[in-house]
Amino acid sequence: MRLRVMKAADELAYTPNAIARSLITRRSNLVAVLISNLTNLYYPEVLSELSQQFARQGLRVLLFTLPHEGDVDKMVAQVWEYQVDGVIAAARLNPKQVAEFERRHIPFVLFNRTLRERTVNAVVCDQIEGARMLVSRLAAAGHKRFAIISGPKDSVVGQERTRGTREKIAELGLAEPLVVQGNYDYESGARGLRQILQHRGRHPDAIICGNDVMAIGCVDTARHEFGIDVPSKLSVAGFDGVEPSTWLSYNLTTLRQPVQQMAQAAAEMVTSIINNPSAAPEKRVFAAQFIEGGTARLGKITD
Repeated sequence: MRLRVMKAADELAYTPNAIARSLITRRSNLVAVLISNLTNLYYPEVLSELSQQFARQGLRVLLFTLPHEGDVDKMVAQVWEYQVDGVIAAARLNPKQVAEFERRHIPFVLFNRTLRERTVNAVVCDQIEGARMLVSRLAAAGHKRFAIISGPKDSVVGQERTRGTREKIAELGLAEPLVVQGNYDYESGARGLRQILQHRGRHPDAIICGNDVMAIGCVDTARHEFGIDVPSKLSVAGFDGVEPSTWLSYNLTTLRQPVQQMAQAAAEMVTSIINNPSAAPEKRVFAAQFIEGGTARLGKITD
């Protein structure tokens, strides 16, 4: 009978209707992924890994992109329309939005973000500790005057990187760093350096950028517009460890996030919660890998 049915289906060019099947099973087999358009270049790698992980579980990724991280409220309203089985949010969620997820019984995992108010399912890289380590290595090489090209104001990751940098500089008793606003793109890295030079009248010893793309813009502008030698006169460092940072023309000093392992953990977590909704919230923390590169003078930490 099965062979006869399959033969008839083949002759009729029948294709199963996943939407119709979801009405019966009450499962859409869709997992929504929320990300901001201003996120870093490593997110394609994250999306690729998530898609592969979910495909093994018979799930598919439904991508929602936000113009800015603060626009998540408008996008969440669209997520409800698709009856997704779970959500991975690489964007800020406030307590009200979290409460709505819980009211609708939709499992979610925060990616590279967490909530201070309560424990939620989250996969994060320790941005603050990474920033502190970067400052320590720079200070150990004799850097005393720092500046920061920060990420967008609504970027949780950018805020944590700036916070960790400033905290460590203060602990070392060094001068308060000048902070200028960036937008995670090449031009804002270049513009940030110009603003720093205009404000200070000279370049600092080191500039820490909120991501690698801004660091690359800063390096290019220092070398080609102002003739500043990097790293002998100015050290520049970034975050993320994106592919362009490894190119020989840059060989950027940076902190690489283990995005493949983080994406795998997020996929495993969402799948587990879908199958066991009563499981207690879990937070998995990963450490960044320090890439010494060739754009900063670094010292050894002795303590």
